Amino acid sequence: MEIIFASKKLKKQMTEERAMVKAYGPRRIKLLKIVLTSLHAAPNLGIFNPPYSPPHRCHELTSNRKGQISMDLDHPYRLIFQVANDPVPTRQEGGLDWEKVTQIKITGVEDTHG
Repeated sequence: MEIIFASKKLKKQMTEERAMVKAYGPRRIKLLKIVLTSLHAAPNLGIFNPPYSPPHRCHELTSNRKGQISMDLDHPYRLIFQVANDPVPTRQEGGLDWEKVTQIKITGVEDTHG
């Protein structure tokens, strides 16, 4: 899957070891590397579609975060991203067609509960 980053700074924090440690700490970068490697190796987002998403629980967010997807890192932090396909693939009955998502845009690592 193709991964795009929301900014140059974020790309550096997600791809360069020193910047990762400084931004996220050693525990979180270990989990972040696993998630990023999994996303990059995946042919599409469908393999992370619930209920197939453990251990990182990939799921669509709701309310004011509609259109965003999160994956668990260390509690309470999540990797946040959006579908970058244009147009966003949808199913006939509505909702995201996870099997057709081949590009994502990472927007950050956040605590979505606070």
